[in-house]
Amino acid sequence: MRLFNTWKSRSVTVAAVAALTAGVAGYATPAGASPAAHPSVWQTGGVSPTPAAGTPSLTKTGTEEVIKEIVQCGNLMYAVGSFTSITQKKVAYPRNNIFSFSASPPYTITSWAPNVNDRINTIAFNGNNCADAYIGGRFTSINGTSVKYLAQINTTNGNVVPGFGTTALGGEVNTLVAADGHLLAGGFFYSVNGGKDKYMASLNLVTGKDDGFLQLHLSGHYSYCNTASPPQCTSGSNHTAVYNQNLSHSGTLDLIEGNFTSAGGLPRQQIFMINLATDPATVTGWTSPQWDGSDGNLPNGYPYQCTLTEAFYIRDAAWAPNDQTVYIATTGYHPWNWPTTGKRAGLCDAIAAFPATQSKVLDNWIEYSGCDSYYSVAADSTDVYAAGHVRWGDNGNACNTAGPGSIPDMGLQGVSASNGVIVPNAAGTAGLYSMDRANAGYMLITSAGLWIASTNRFGSNRCGGVSGHAGICLLPYG
Repeated sequence: MRLFNTWKSRSVTVAAVAALTAGVAGYATPAGASPAAHPSVWQTGGVSPTPAAGTPSLTKTGTEEVIKEIVQCGNLMYAVGSFTSITQKKVAYPRNNIFSFSASPPYTITSWAPNVNDRINTIAFNGNNCADAYIGGRFTSINGTSVKYLAQINTTNGNVVPGFGTTALGGEVNTLVAADGHLLAGGFFYSVNGGKDKYMASLNLVTGKDDGFLQLHLSGHYSYCNTASPPQCTSGSNHTAVYNQNLSHSGTLDLIEGNFTSAGGLPRQQIFMINLATDPATVTGWTSPQWDGSDGNLPNGYPYQCTLTEAFYIRDAAWAPNDQTVYIATTGYHPWNWPTTGKRAGLCDAIAAFPATQSKVLDNWIEYSGCDSYYSVAADSTDVYAAGHVRWGDNGNACNTAGPGSIPDMGLQGVSASNGVIVPNAAGTAGLYSMDRANAGYMLITSAGLWIASTNRFGSNRCGGVSGHAGICLLPYG
């Protein structure tokens, strides 16, 4: 059974509170980086499988709505997506695609309520400056001011900040990250505020103009034909775009995911790494034949092409706290040239770990769901967390059924960072973590724990077996 996730974005939190780091023994900010770039340095692993009580949730049950992203700035969490109402303690608050709430219990929803007329995919802050937020998405109006897919807004009154450009042409903005004095924006667009960089651009934090820091010249779309007769090809609507990005904890490297075949003049498919310590930023040597096809296909290469309807399959990535490992989450069903029975191969519908070495790499491990999609991933020092449409873990010997050695583990999974094996419950009968199969598309680790953003599809509202968590769930540390 295949269920397709809508395009979403993920921006790494770049606004964790400086005051939090000041009180953490042993924490040292790397030279040239702000504390905001290191939200997971406090973590030693192992969030609770039981969600924190009292966090806000999506209100509606008959209409599918979604929280696309949650970030922290100061003492507040900011959530964006596609929704019209948020509920807390059985009280519904009208909110149009964006709201804020306290980062600590009782997680009180604030009165801040910008009127944004359509979906917001992403929100970012410039370091510890919480006075203004950058948002991107599909919207065209904020508090009555005309904009097009991009804006800087005031976090007191929600109004558009004058002077910052508000126009992305050609398509919506999927992801924003503020890093090293730049606002890094990705999406479907072919121009932002008059700039010439398509799909991924670096913007001035004050004016929104292209500042030339990114010159990636992204092109191509991940399309191919198999060897069937007649050949079967992916759809012509398979457009070039940036889907996601993930800033390293050091703040000097950025992973970019999307639908492309070339970046910075180099062959890069679906994902690549850029070095932000150079000016302009440069594409590193990090890539793998397991997804880029550089060693060819089977029998001498790798089954790097997933089913034709899901050619673009790497949907999210995360950094280990020490930035030495990259974890990816994928959809894709199964390789088109691989049987649906027997032992799995390739990266389709899997979580995988790769060295972050800036060269050609091969996986450290791969964990399979058995042909169910993962859409988000996060990591602390001991565990990797992944979520999506999954039903089983350690299911590398079957497709759409529980194979030998598999374990029930619905919606949300935790695996060992060292070997990718599912973290079991005390009885060993299922995975420790679970939630409704709500296609959770975003996860964030803060000092409080693991924040999970998801949908209310089919009435989904359970996290860790507890109801009342439609759209937002916090699995706490401690």
